[in-house]
Amino acid sequence: MEIANVFESIPKEKFRSAANKLLGECFLLKKYKDTASDYNFILNNKDTFIEYFDILGYELIINEQNGVIGLNNPFGAGRIHLKKIESILLLILRLLYIEKRKQLSQIEDVIIIADEIYDKYNMLKMNAKLDKTTMRNVLGMFQRYHLIGKLDSDMSNPDTRIMVYPSILFAVTVTSLDEMYKSAKEKLEKYTVGGDSYGANDSADDEETDEN
Repeated sequence: MEIANVFESIPKEKFRSAANKLLGECFLLKKYKDTASDYNFILNNKDTFIEYFDILGYELIINEQNGVIGLNNPFGAGRIHLKKIESILLLILRLLYIEKRKQLSQIEDVIIIADEIYDKYNMLKMNAKLDKTTMRNVLGMFQRYHLIGKLDSDMSNPDTRIMVYPSILFAVTVTSLDEMYKSAKEKLEKYTVGGDSYGANDSADDEETDEN
C-alpha cells in the first residue's frame, strides 16, 4: 500500500490526533473515557496505523483482551528512563495488579488503596522512607501515561483509592502473567539486598518502559 493512499479513506485530523496521543501518552485504553474514542478509531483502522508506525520504527501493540493499545520500539528508542524509586513503585503496582486480578472476574476493575503501596514498599526495608511528596509525584507521572487512575483527590494519602489499569502489564514486556509475577517479585527482592536509598537527584535508570 502506498503511504500517499493511506489517508484517502480516513479523517486526517482524527488520525493525527490519535497517533499523537499514542506517541505522547504511551497507552490508550478502551475503558478509559479520555482515550476510548482514539482506542476505537485505531482499532477500526489498525492496518493504516500499523503501516504508519512501522515507517517510524514502532510496532503497534493491540491487546483487545485487556483493551490496551501501545507502541513498542524494537530498537530501544523512545523509551522512558525511570529513576530507581519510580522503578520500584512501578513493580509494586504491577505486583498488586497481578495479585488482585487473580481474585476478580474479567469485568471487574482493579482498585487498590495507597496504603497497600506503602505496605509493599515498607516490606522492602529500604533505608529511605517513602514520603508523600515522592509518592504523589511518581503516581502522577504514572497517571499521565495511563497506567493508573485516581478515584480520590490526593494519591499520597494512605486511604486513597487508585485504579490500576491493565496497561501496567505492558509497561515492561514479560511473556506470561506467571513469569511477570515472578519477575516483579525477584526485582523487588533485589532492592532489599544490603538496603538502598534514593534522593531528589537520584537518576539511576534501573528500569525502562517498553512503550514509547
